[in-house]
Amino acid sequence: MGVARENNRVIEIFYSYSHKDEKLRDRLETHLASLKNSGMITGWHDRKIEAGQEWDGIIDEHLETVCVILLLVSADFLALRYCYDVEVMRAIERHDAGTARVIPIILKPCDWQGAPFSQLQALPKDGKPVTTWTNRDLAFTNIALGIKAAVAHIQRASLEEAVRRTPLSPQSQPMRPLKQVPLTVAITGSTWLPSRRTACERCYLALP
Repeated sequence: MGVARENNRVIEIFYSYSHKDEKLRDRLETHLASLKNSGMITGWHDRKIEAGQEWDGIIDEHLETVCVILLLVSADFLALRYCYDVEVMRAIERHDAGTARVIPIILKPCDWQGAPFSQLQALPKDGKPVTTWTNRDLAFTNIALGIKAAVAHIQRASLEEAVRRTPLSPQSQPMRPLKQVPLTVAITGSTWLPSRRTACERCYLALP
């Protein structure tokens, strides 16, 4: 039961982005709605911070616990010191440690090749910026499919780890081979004396 739930684990996604790219982020969320509705993912970004909450503490909390971190890359994103110095650097640390998957999403043309995430596989295909696609829906569909594949991989790996850590139940323990006990037969005249034999042994003794 627990292993089955692990297979259906909802993967939380963190959006790291510039508010100047908010409309593009909203469009990406729309294309990820089918994954959210099917229970594969849930998304979080700073617009979900409630009034009165300490924004830096809430951001750090989610940044430390999510499984997937999307970096929505543009010149405005790279220019934000908080995004670059805090969110990007912590995201890369977690990616290198194997505790999160970081996926750069190239929204607009910019010089991102020297960034800490430049060695990671970016979306959409070939790192072509979303705004340069003739049909942006095709770009976002490509991104959604890439994220779906990454999430499925994480869920599979999580399931395999859960199976590996689950102790075998008594029913699933391998059967021990039956110990072979030699039969001793006492015969007096023509009378069989099986004495204290099991039912199975008496069957063998009854053979001519």
